[in-house]
Amino acid sequence: MRVAGAVLILSITLWPAAGQAQNAQKPANRTGNPATADTKSHPATPDSKSDPKKKNAATQPARDPNSGIALADRALIQFDLAWIGAYNGLITGEPNDKTTAAIKSYQKDHRFKETGTLAPPERAQLSAASKEKQDQVGWRMVDDKVTGAQIGLPTKQVPNTGPGKTGTRWFSAQGQIQVETFRLRGPGTTLADLFDQQKKEPPGRHIEVNLLRPDFFILSGMQGLKKFYVRAEIRDAEVRGMTILYDQATEGTMDPLVVVMSSAFAPFSGSGIAALSGSPGKRKVEYGSGIIVSAAGHILSDRRLIEGCNIIGVAGYGNAERVAEDQAAELALLRIYGAPDLVPAALVHDGAKGPDLTVVGIADPQAQGGGKAVSTMSSRLSGDTILPAPPPGFDGAAAIDSQGRLFGMVRLKDGAVANAGSAAPPGSATVVPVETLRKFLDAQTITPATGRTGTDGTEAALVRVICVRK
Repeated sequence: MRVAGAVLILSITLWPAAGQAQNAQKPANRTGNPATADTKSHPATPDSKSDPKKKNAATQPARDPNSGIALADRALIQFDLAWIGAYNGLITGEPNDKTTAAIKSYQKDHRFKETGTLAPPERAQLSAASKEKQDQVGWRMVDDKVTGAQIGLPTKQVPNTGPGKTGTRWFSAQGQIQVETFRLRGPGTTLADLFDQQKKEPPGRHIEVNLLRPDFFILSGMQGLKKFYVRAEIRDAEVRGMTILYDQATEGTMDPLVVVMSSAFAPFSGSGIAALSGSPGKRKVEYGSGIIVSAAGHILSDRRLIEGCNIIGVAGYGNAERVAEDQAAELALLRIYGAPDLVPAALVHDGAKGPDLTVVGIADPQAQGGGKAVSTMSSRLSGDTILPAPPPGFDGAAAIDSQGRLFGMVRLKDGAVANAGSAAPPGSATVVPVETLRKFLDAQTITPATGRTGTDGTEAALVRVICVRK
């Protein structure tokens, strides 16, 4: 199990070096392939002698069915395939046989035609499956302010945060799982010295994988009764890295997570999978909706909408302060100051059920020609899924029941927000029940409003939330 895990982690995290190795081999592949390398010892067939075209076709590799897809989109496909355990290759965005094989395997498992390239509905379903896995562990991309690195974290596995020796530490309640960033800089700093030190410290490390390259290194193995993984990168005499430490009892969950965490880790600007895909699922400027819940300026929205924002704005009111978050419910509480005559939504739902909903939100500017109008759409609730799904911009919107009362807050999922420069695949949406909203506000000592209800009242309480990232 340890050896297999080490090989898997090594295969996916060596993409900078492995990508260079693959590129170095390309010239040799242009003239032939291994299957025809010994043609001197075997007489040519009559067909290959008489028809040069057939001979050339026999020596050329098959065209990758995904070669026409943009690099960023291919990287995201590999990322999603890795999340569901179908892909353990290099997350580079480059077309390769492993990606095609993983797609065909995925298509076979779901009874799709095995083409090796994903049709839009298949891509949407894969995105949904990947997002479900991410939601199960509370996956978040976090900016580590101490080291300057960006790191992907399973926040449900490591909900606690504290200072590390030279970075930040995230850990589970009993310390079964620990993630720590580190930073080393100064004159004479070398990657090789740190590599040698990490192999020896702490004492008792049993190294199973060790790889040193000019700009990064990887170590993994056993540290006492725990498994460990270290990745570090150097740039301009500064080293930034991360260490993951976890009990063997958690390896069923953590082994696949380490693969994804390694690919997502961006120690410097322009590194990691974010450099290939533009931060999966995130745009530089992203638009959503928010529900005003107090006359003092409190606004409820989706926590993921404001994830990684350098500036949070509310259209018509200016900048907003991030007051609180609930990671389990994926809720965020914002606040604007000095805004007169705010009309909060009434959170008075008594738990009545009903499949018919009216969704009230503010669509993305691209969906309404640059406009900012509040709009409504009729939907139905199937389980906890809203059908049809609202358009981009409705993340954080309000869902009203057939009696005109606030039923809950809308959460868009599965690629309903587009990446910069690419169209979003069809998404889905769920509802955070109003009871959950009330509990979250109660925890922040905010008394929910009991004012206007109905579509008109809710429309008055809707605002556009704008997230600006670096």
